[in-house]
Amino acid sequence: MSLHLDYSGFKTLLLALALPPAPLLLLAAWGGWRLRRGRRAGGWILGLALVLTWLSATEAAGELLSRASGSPAALTRAQVEALKGRSDGAVLVLGGGVHRHLPEYDGGALKRPTAERLAYGVWLARRTGWPLAFSGGIGWTATELRQPEAEIVARVAAEDYALPLRWVESRSRDTRENAANSLPLLAQAGVKEVLLVTDDGHMRRALRAFEAAAAPLGLRIVPAPIGLRDDALGGFDDWCPSADGFSRMRNIVYETLAWWAGR
Repeated sequence: MSLHLDYSGFKTLLLALALPPAPLLLLAAWGGWRLRRGRRAGGWILGLALVLTWLSATEAAGELLSRASGSPAALTRAQVEALKGRSDGAVLVLGGGVHRHLPEYDGGALKRPTAERLAYGVWLARRTGWPLAFSGGIGWTATELRQPEAEIVARVAAEDYALPLRWVESRSRDTRENAANSLPLLAQAGVKEVLLVTDDGHMRRALRAFEAAAAPLGLRIVPAPIGLRDDALGGFDDWCPSADGFSRMRNIVYETLAWWAGR
């Protein structure tokens, strides 16, 4: 059996090594090795690694990192209400992943990030009266998919929310292509302002790509992030490991690495 690593496989391997908990486990192993060799600093390294491993699965640490990264603030209800009555806007939701097939749906279904983004996009569309758009194809590492993400989302929006998508962009493989492929469609339809919906960790990187692509088209991009919390630091459970905390921390670390890499 031979192991063939194409671009998607190589990227998956790099992410597995770069995202929590792998780097922290390696740090703990190094600290343990130094401690076993009689070096006192090994104990400090091991202890630090264990503390960081704990924090890497907490919502509180994820919230602190999100705030430190400079994620835009959430839209207020007053800001949303002020957009009513205008006919030159659109709500654009970015994809966050789909399942190729789930037996309970007997078909493709949305992963949690996409489901949350779509739900907020529908909420915005209904309160502003603006049409809804979605951008997402088959990502670089989504090699198991046979159907573009946007096609699955279009079905869910129509069947489950009774709000068909006005624009469906299904060729994009990453955030840059989301911007390059979707914004011309909106501009051609006379859209001047776009409410951009994605999660708080992804928003800063998405804004960089979308504002660069929007400038030549005369479009204004308004961030509409989801996932922000104003109550994630005060509770004891916020500082305890959880599946939500682990997922959020991995997402923020991934987005930070992608930002530094210029992707």
